[in-house]
Amino acid sequence: MIKYNLVCKKCNLIFDSWFASSKEYDKLKKKKLLNCHSCGSLKVEKNLMAPKLISKSLKQNDEKKEVFKYHKIKKKIKQYQKFIKNNFDYVGKNFAYEARSIHYNNKKRDRGIYGTASKKDLKELKEEGIDTQLIPWVESENN
Repeated sequence: MIKYNLVCKKCNLIFDSWFASSKEYDKLKKKKLLNCHSCGSLKVEKNLMAPKLISKSLKQNDEKKEVFKYHKIKKKIKQYQKFIKNNFDYVGKNFAYEARSIHYNNKKRDRGIYGTASKKDLKELKEEGIDTQLIPWVESENN
């Protein structure tokens, strides 16, 4: 695939378009199948474009951005974890049992619950009409 920056010589609209190859562009141009989507003119030409060169510094900047995104997401997950720990009761591996007790026995709790459940347990709870949420969990570096 190749992307060209195109310009309409009639209305001066500049736009980008993707082609399977440069030969495909030439073929469509020759058959007069390229037209401006604004005015309909067939006077569409390639516009001057600068190639995108990938340098070592750009690659390093991209890697730094990815690391930053990872740390930002990890920080947000830890904020959610702190909220959950402060506002919900931890029931450990008994999550599915406790969720069913609340649902079927109308067992009232002052706080919600959180814990561990298998994918099978979560699927069964969902089939039973018990609403659960899967939350990513990041272990503390101190452990």
